[in-house]
Amino acid sequence: MDTLLPNTDSVNQTTFTPNGQDATSITVATGSRFQVGDLVRPANATEVWLVTAVAGNVLTVVRRYGSTPAFTLTNGTKLTILGNAALEGADATAARFTSRVRKQNYTQIFAATVDVTGTMQAARAYGTSDELDYQKQERLRELLRDLENCVLNGTAPASTPQGSASVRRSMNGIVRQISTNQFVPGQGGFPSGGGSGTDLNETVLNAALRLAWEQSQGRIDTIVVGGFQKRRINQFVASTMRHFAPGDAKFRDMVSAYESDFGVCKVILSRWTPADTVLLLDSSRIEVLPLAGRSFHYRPLGPTGDSVSGQVVGEYTLEFRNENAHAVIRGLSTT
Repeated sequence: MDTLLPNTDSVNQTTFTPNGQDATSITVATGSRFQVGDLVRPANATEVWLVTAVAGNVLTVVRRYGSTPAFTLTNGTKLTILGNAALEGADATAARFTSRVRKQNYTQIFAATVDVTGTMQAARAYGTSDELDYQKQERLRELLRDLENCVLNGTAPASTPQGSASVRRSMNGIVRQISTNQFVPGQGGFPSGGGSGTDLNETVLNAALRLAWEQSQGRIDTIVVGGFQKRRINQFVASTMRHFAPGDAKFRDMVSAYESDFGVCKVILSRWTPADTVLLLDSSRIEVLPLAGRSFHYRPLGPTGDSVSGQVVGEYTLEFRNENAHAVIRGLSTT
């Protein structure tokens, strides 16, 4: 996983000399994010600073740069680096970069056994011409169902995740891997919803989209929900869709795409999404992949009697890149 150099930080100082409007020596949380020549804006103010020196976590700045209005600093004030103003003809500055972090997931084997007696193969069953093929199709449908469920909710073992003779190998799903953007209505400064405060509404959904957008270079384009939360999303437009023209033969009360200031999101219904959860995903950073040569296939087993046996088997994992480009809302009401 790779990330861009951060362009935000915060003030880490309680006392300012001479005061919060005129202090030019500012202690920040992470001084390594700044360099000489940076233009910095505190909070949402119109004041801009010019950084003239960086010593550890202490910045020396020109306040009210460009005659911008003064702003009074307090501890914890958010700082945004607007950009760096390089000098004409100056030597190149030292290279800065982020270190890539290797993230991994493990493959999970999905298998189901098929066994059809010689009699069943010879008989002509109603509705099917080949009992073995029919059983293969049924087991494959079940395994595809289980794969979808594990992609959403799967969990790897706490120890020996690579598996062993006594430890089963399993993948971590989407819900398990989102750690940065976890939101609960009414907690940690996240807004409450409608009704009892935990109902999904546009305020809650847009707050999550905004917070994920502000701290990531990702582009959330997919919303995955279960049946109850899908009906909540449909209700966003219920008051404006109950109008009919003469000759209308269909009543529609459904949202299949949600467009906000932060992008257009396809709304996908999955029966395996936890009932109190909404997943906000960047689909360009998610792939479900088989191990090479291990996509779902049928493998005959050696006969041990008067039957035909085999296995439908596949080995898959979830590739989930840049987890901070995704978000999850939990703790929503389900009644």
